[in-house]
Amino acid sequence: MNRLYALATVFLLSILYVSCSNENCPARTDHVIGTVCTVNAFEGGSEKLYDEVFTRLAEIDARFSTTRADSDISRTNAQAGKQPVSVHDDVFFVVKKAVDVARESKGVFDPTIGPLVKLWGIQTDAPHVPTEAELAAVLPLVDYTKLTLNESDNSLFLETAGMALELGGIAKGFAADEVARILHKHHVKRAIIDLGGNIVVYGKKRNAAAWAVGVKNPLLEHERFGTPCLAVKVKGNKNSGVSVVTSGTYERYFERDGIRYHHILDITSGAPAVRPYSSATIVSEASSLEADALSTAAFLLGPEQFSAAFPEVQAFFIQNDGTLFIRKGLKGSIETIDDYFRKAVFY
Repeated sequence: MNRLYALATVFLLSILYVSCSNENCPARTDHVIGTVCTVNAFEGGSEKLYDEVFTRLAEIDARFSTTRADSDISRTNAQAGKQPVSVHDDVFFVVKKAVDVARESKGVFDPTIGPLVKLWGIQTDAPHVPTEAELAAVLPLVDYTKLTLNESDNSLFLETAGMALELGGIAKGFAADEVARILHKHHVKRAIIDLGGNIVVYGKKRNAAAWAVGVKNPLLEHERFGTPCLAVKVKGNKNSGVSVVTSGTYERYFERDGIRYHHILDITSGAPAVRPYSSATIVSEASSLEADALSTAAFLLGPEQFSAAFPEVQAFFIQNDGTLFIRKGLKGSIETIDDYFRKAVFY
């Protein structure tokens, strides 16, 4: 975890703990699915509830991990070009949804991006800037159309040797949805779910006020990075959640010779995507899984292309020159805190 991502986590957790102290409620935090996760059930929180939640998160981690040889994802990748692999219902469901998003986004979001992610190693202790030859060798392996799903036996087949699934851009969203499902089963009235910055506000606040989810300014210097630059005001829904998920250049990256290489990769060039904005945020009442995947697609597509491909999805972008691009459906929901922003453009 790099310093900026750690600061982001501290900021998000501080929001949760302030809310918790105000409501006098229990919460639990643990490191699972590769990140710091906090679930705060304002009413109805119990050891039994949290045990069930974090056991479920550990199950998801075990099935989707790319570092565990026995995970469904690793087993599928190991058989690329050889044979199909039957996987758990969880994995089949998420992969199917990932393929849907890949198709709708014209392939900018691609669940077979694993070889490219591995080549760069951005989230490892040994990141690498690939040569043009290395990129040329790997790029043909990134192609979701060469992933076959068979519902009769829940099997996945990567058609070409060397292909690999990487579901880091959608699995946390699925995990958040599963936490919300458990909260609903236990009749929890209101809660906040934070899975490494993938935020879900669940239910309605006691006073019927809007939830306020802080979003960071990705362009500030390190010493001010933990300060929120705006708040997304969302009304909670009874027995359901609203997700606020951001993808940005500041989340995971490394620097080499004065150049920042971030984790959002453009499958056309094979390199970190160069865009005139630094983050894209999705606000979704549908599912956190959808918000998770679409935040990546939004960043890669940009405001106009994204709104054309996903006209019902609410999103906003923080542009590098201090302009906010906000979908009209979010008008009145974005409250700026920082004086950095020059203007807001609604589209």
